[in-house]
Amino acid sequence: MKSLQSFGRIHISRRAFVAAILACVASQSAFAASGEVRKWTVDGVAREALVFIPEKARTEAAPLVFGFHGHGGSMGNAERSFPIHTLWPEAIVVYPQGLNTPGQLTDPEGKKSGWQSGPGAMGDRDLKFVDAMLERLQKELKVDSRRIFSTGHSNGGGFTYLLWATRGEKFAAFAPSASAAGRVARDLKPKPVFHIAAGNDELVKFEWQKLMIEHVRRINQCGDGTAWDGEKGCTLYPSKIGAPVVTFIHEGGHRYPEEAPARIVKFFKLHALPEAKQ
Repeated sequence: MKSLQSFGRIHISRRAFVAAILACVASQSAFAASGEVRKWTVDGVAREALVFIPEKARTEAAPLVFGFHGHGGSMGNAERSFPIHTLWPEAIVVYPQGLNTPGQLTDPEGKKSGWQSGPGAMGDRDLKFVDAMLERLQKELKVDSRRIFSTGHSNGGGFTYLLWATRGEKFAAFAPSASAAGRVARDLKPKPVFHIAAGNDELVKFEWQKLMIEHVRRINQCGDGTAWDGEKGCTLYPSKIGAPVVTFIHEGGHRYPEEAPARIVKFFKLHALPEAKQ
């Protein structure tokens, strides 16, 4: 009898375990389903993005954040790596999907997804995609035009710098990771920026990123750095023109650090475009 009772307890425990696993899977599926895959056609090419829309964004002004995956990534990767939508549920968050793109440092044949590297490259297909996404979202939702932001990692960070150079007037702040602006650095105008870099990045060398940080500090008229609000590895360079630079230097190599999204949200919440003059 004792063995049967023990077996019964084990049997029930397994059933409970299976039920818990199924409930967890269902919960994760329900969470994933809260994002909507939206589609656009840009110059005859099908494009898509995973979009998270808070219900209040249909009636009240909401910030808008774009998150661009790295080369070879996907909108699903971006959702998992940059969970901005969970950290800032009041914001509209868009994780766009890149198209096959030749990489500047890897994948020269362009067999993996990514973003254009400069103005005019690939017919400006990705800049036009951002324009199309912005246009539709602003028509359908109450987008706060003073609080539009972009972040991205590696190739996605480079594209974030490209947006700054070519569409900067539409954005309140930027947060590129493991990237640099390249030849469009000269086109950047003062804007708050949170730059993430690894001191031992094996792909986008820290020396390159350090030069990029120094460049934006000059553009933004920043002073000497101080620790930023108790955040480990973060340095604030105050700006006399209201365009501070914050750096987050880590030792994780060419990866996106798990601490980054919360710090990016914290930084974005501090910034908005000036109110339009009456």
